[in-house]
Amino acid sequence: RSAMVEAAAAVAEEEHDAAVREYDDVRDRGGVEEVERECEVGSSGGGGGGQMCLFTDLLGDPLCRIRNSPDFLMLVAETATGSAGGGGGGAEIIGLVRGCVKSVVCGGSHSKDPIYTKVAYILGLRVSPNHRRKGVGRKLVERMEQWFRQKGAEYSYMATEQDNEASVRLFTSRCGYSKFRTPSLLVHPVFRHALKPSRRASIVRLEPRDAERLYRWHFAAVEFFPADIDAVLSNALSLGTFLALPAGTSWDGDVEAFLAAPPASWAVLSVWNCMDAFRLEVRGAPRLMRAAAGATRLVDRAAPWLRIPSIPNLFAPFGLYFLYGLGGAGPGAPRLVRALCRHAHNMARRGGCGVVATEVAALEPVRAGVPHWPRLGAEDLWCIKRLADGYNHGLLGDWTRAPPGRSIFVDPREF
Repeated sequence: RSAMVEAAAAVAEEEHDAAVREYDDVRDRGGVEEVERECEVGSSGGGGGGQMCLFTDLLGDPLCRIRNSPDFLMLVAETATGSAGGGGGGAEIIGLVRGCVKSVVCGGSHSKDPIYTKVAYILGLRVSPNHRRKGVGRKLVERMEQWFRQKGAEYSYMATEQDNEASVRLFTSRCGYSKFRTPSLLVHPVFRHALKPSRRASIVRLEPRDAERLYRWHFAAVEFFPADIDAVLSNALSLGTFLALPAGTSWDGDVEAFLAAPPASWAVLSVWNCMDAFRLEVRGAPRLMRAAAGATRLVDRAAPWLRIPSIPNLFAPFGLYFLYGLGGAGPGAPRLVRALCRHAHNMARRGGCGVVATEVAALEPVRAGVPHWPRLGAEDLWCIKRLADGYNHGLLGDWTRAPPGRSIFVDPREF
């Protein structure tokens, strides 16, 4: 999402003659990586202002954030470059954008049957600092929206931080998007010591087919729940789905029996391995902050029985596990979610991650059970735009005008 910080630079004040085309991995990788580097440096004031920024290392794969989606595309903007002596020139990549298309739930009918629509997600918009405010970004967005329409998408949406006024202004004022949903990104550091499992919960691992049955039953009317949830759960990056039950509750592995007569309280979540797709790094941190964080790790390593909340080394490349499909029911659901989060923390610790993260709706019923450090998270804003002219789901009408539900499903493939 830090990529959207650069989006403000795409506001058009004079038209640029840049050509927009599909990304070619062999031809364009070097140029794309250069634009990514330029934008990261630009977001931190050139590296000399002492301002911290979050750097994303895509591990040499510019498509890593979209390649697991059913349908995806990356576009680049290039401009001709001259050469000394007038002997012609080549082309320079000056901008890029990524997008993907899938079918998701946009609401539920009176019979609780899900209503699906085809939605597109636009992300990773970048424009080289030397070519900003010339319409390059808007040209990339408009070209991507053309592809979305060709794929039958009825809506397009994007995500950014609520306080990123420049990005919000670009998409709402110049590209026709409207403010839609305000989920929260909740982040928790991974300590050097393991967390004690909860004695008040029993945790069982579900097979992908059983997890799919449970998810389709529980999330049938939850916005953005993907129609191809089976593909998500069976992806190599999905490390498992875990069901938490009150301690002492019998479990014989029969999901159908569970769905027919669920216990008074239960909770579920799945774990996605973002670490194998990209790494993060906090840059520009003051030395004092680095030293203080390092001291907590030293104490935690020397005396793990104290269980001091140590701060991981976020100032070097680190990975994260993303928790998706959080849900549950009953008065004890938040407590059971907390037990699941402790389990996921220990998985991330064994996997060498720096943080675990999840994203939930503002009114999510189990949100109170998610442990997190507010200073590491963010309040997000999703903006949406209707692309189709007609209405294929008359029961709902125009989704952009629908009130928010209590929950929202955040697809880990696009985090």
